[in-house]
Amino acid sequence: MGMEIVFPGNKKVNAVYKGFTTETDQPKNEGGDGSAPEPYDLFLTAIGTCAGVYVVYFCDERGIDTSKIKMRLEFDRNEKKHLIETVHIHMDLPPEFPKKYKSAVVRAAELCTVKRNIVDPPEFLVTADIQ
Repeated sequence: MGMEIVFPGNKKVNAVYKGFTTETDQPKNEGGDGSAPEPYDLFLTAIGTCAGVYVVYFCDERGIDTSKIKMRLEFDRNEKKHLIETVHIHMDLPPEFPKKYKSAVVRAAELCTVKRNIVDPPEFLVTADIQ
């Protein structure tokens, strides 16, 4: 299954995949309209939401309410490389969260497929054809 990348104008670049269109844009100070997240913001969002999905699956299997769980991501950046060096994922569990599952829910969040693809990265091949 492939993903189509389209260029709707100005600095907007959108991805069409599985029937959904994910919009991106650049901020106004970089020539965009600021109408959507930047692609890198979506990358960071994917890490957090992927870990969150694993938390949801874990809790659902055990009948644990997730509505009071809060997750927070913080990033340590290498300013010279303009890359993130450390991602901190922290969960605030409510008092009623079963203490016996605290370590297990952390392990569940660590199963995130996005994180695993960063740890074991794919090969990237970029090609072009003139039509």
